[in-house]
Amino acid sequence: MSVGIARVSDEVDEVLLGRLIAELQEGADRWAVTSLTDRAALLRTTHASVAAAAETWASTAAGIKGLDPDSPLVGEEWLAGPYGALTALARLASTLDVLAEGRSPLRGLRFHDAPGGRRAVDVLPLDATEAVVLNGFRAEVWFAPGVTDQRAMLTAGLGALRVGESGGVGLVLGAGNVTAIAPLDVLYGLVAENRAAVLKLNPVLAGMAEPLEVAFAPLIDAGLLRIVQGGAAVGGFLAHHPGVRHVHITGSAASHDAIVWGTGEDAAARRRAGTPLLGVPISSELGGASPVVVVPGEWTAQDLAFQAEHVATMRLHNGGYDCVAGQVLLLSADWPQREAFLVQLRRALDAAPPRPAWYPGGADRCATALADYPDAQRLGPDGGRLLVDVGADPGRMGTTEWFAPVLGVVDVPGTGQAFLDEAVRVANEDLVGELGANVLIRPEDRTALGAGFGRAIAALRYGTIAINAWTGAAFLFPAAPWGAYPGATIADVRSGIGVVHNALLIDGVERTVVHGPFRPFPASVLAGERSISPKPPWFLSSRTGTPFAKRFTGFATGKAPWLLPGAILAALRG
Repeated sequence: MSVGIARVSDEVDEVLLGRLIAELQEGADRWAVTSLTDRAALLRTTHASVAAAAETWASTAAGIKGLDPDSPLVGEEWLAGPYGALTALARLASTLDVLAEGRSPLRGLRFHDAPGGRRAVDVLPLDATEAVVLNGFRAEVWFAPGVTDQRAMLTAGLGALRVGESGGVGLVLGAGNVTAIAPLDVLYGLVAENRAAVLKLNPVLAGMAEPLEVAFAPLIDAGLLRIVQGGAAVGGFLAHHPGVRHVHITGSAASHDAIVWGTGEDAAARRRAGTPLLGVPISSELGGASPVVVVPGEWTAQDLAFQAEHVATMRLHNGGYDCVAGQVLLLSADWPQREAFLVQLRRALDAAPPRPAWYPGGADRCATALADYPDAQRLGPDGGRLLVDVGADPGRMGTTEWFAPVLGVVDVPGTGQAFLDEAVRVANEDLVGELGANVLIRPEDRTALGAGFGRAIAALRYGTIAINAWTGAAFLFPAAPWGAYPGATIADVRSGIGVVHNALLIDGVERTVVHGPFRPFPASVLAGERSISPKPPWFLSSRTGTPFAKRFTGFATGKAPWLLPGAILAALRG
């Protein structure tokens, strides 16, 4: 039975919350002894439920964000909402099927060398649909140094390899910006760690409670999920409840630290003593100031315009309220086309569809950035998009996650390998966070750099690296692990601890690397790239983003295969 706290407040109903946790513990115990075949069946039942609720899910999310129903931006709420959940459920169910047959989820996939003596495995495309719709895109998982192919094959499966072992109850503190984040976190904990979940919605997305309860009713009925609402006091009570064995948070480092260490002088004392207030493990995804490295070369006018739209999308998607939004543009000070690119970037930022500053505090953060950088260029219909040329020193632009439509331009000296190596150093040392980094480079220039390009990518300490793509797209690739670069601790959490998504249940992950086409079709083919992908439908400049997203989500339900040609046609028309 679906049970939730009906209001957002700081009041804590300890009896109700305690009863929910007890129900979830019983559900986790039942899940532990459920066969992999039956687990897959429950995921498919949930898939059907999400499919039935998709329209309400997406329209509710669009309403929360103040989008006009006819806005081309509504497509974002389909893709980063029900579509993301549908593809994750389908891929996780398929993985459980394979494991039930006694096979590794990685069997049949291509393993290969990665720079620095690492091994990697390709995780996109995995089927014909991905190969067609995402033609020219591919994703690979780099394993941590020392992980062999054999070990990767044997350990893929994680908690699904431990039938009979319960992970107990976990608390998922949901994000307030993207509606798919919390459900995907719940699903990963369930399948990868055998955990039932109490999901506390972020108050910003309080209106999503009913759509999510309807969409995930099969998990709720199975005693594996409870959705609650409330303020910080509710989250604090749940995090420290003795029945909760794990916490996962998507948010800020400050929120993470408040849970782990507490607040005020007591928190400082606990840090010094190394005695956290939180007594259970915590995983997290916390964002940062994501870089966009533009490797200089001889770009055509079309290249300049296309990649400027690409960068504008990285910054302005979801209004600029993404944990992996491109925030710091690293440009060569010696690139002859630097100013020509910035002209196109200003046009793209200025022309992006209007939308309200919907996330709490967004306008205030823009005002703070404008106070810090009074010479910032104000773009867009209301002047609320800031482009800031900060010179050679990133300063606060690199140490603050603005979580708002603020884009900084940092000058990096050199060209070729010298530029790339210095840009990597800046990204690693001068920018906060290690979640996602983006690199834009002509294939011709990548070829000319040879092994030096691979060494530079290996040196880039980020959990997801997108080459001629945006890391935000990787968020929706279900088999791609999503999380910060390994090495963070609760004392120095940076962009977070652990991974989610990861529908092949891969162990020993170091990072995900995504590759995309530098040019859209037909320019791609004319220049020798093996890609027939048009301008990606998630670009803000796409005229058909919403029709594509609705049709593609309909196709992902598994009940309307005829929608795929329409989705592809919409992408081409965009």
